[in-house]
Parts: sequence; structure tokens; C-alpha cells
Amino acid sequence: MQTPADLLASLPLGTRVVVRRRVEGGFTDSLGDLVSVDAATCTVRTRRGDDVVRLAEVTAAKPVPPAPPRRAPRRPATGVECPPAAPHQ
Repeated sequence: MQTPADLLASLPLGTRVVVRRRVEGGFTDSLGDLVSVDAATCTVRTRRGDDVVRLAEVTAAKPVPPAPPRRAPRRPATGVECPPAAPHQ
């Protein structure tokens, strides 16, 4: 059976992945693009920046589909007025 570290090493760089690792008190996940893998670590580019993960701490890893497109903002653009709210009765 393939280990999570072996899976990460076999994936092409740029693949979107989720990597679960053990941390003090439990587990945490890194979701993003795989940007590097070496003998001891892998780097996942998340929305918050690059996350360097020690392969010895990885408990699970898998490729995931691309992120869905971001939604448009709920607020109108600056300078655009909203209609007044209906009065309460």
C-alpha cells in the first residue's frame, strides 16, 4: 500500500491537494497547490501562503478537484447607492 508521502512524491507539482498532519492536540489540514516535495518535506501553497509540512507528520494526503470560482461580492461597488429599506410596520 502506498504511503501518503509516496503519493505526494508521485504527484505532479501544481496538483491541488489536501494534506492532513498530526499537530499537538490533534490534526490539521493544508489545502492548496503542491509546489515542492523533497525527502523530508512538502510545500502546499494555500490561500494564506506556503505551508511547509514535514512528511514524518503526514497521516493522509490526496489530490482534490480545482477550487470552485469565487462568488461576486454581496455589496454593491463603492459609489452605488442601495434603495432604501421598506419601513417596519
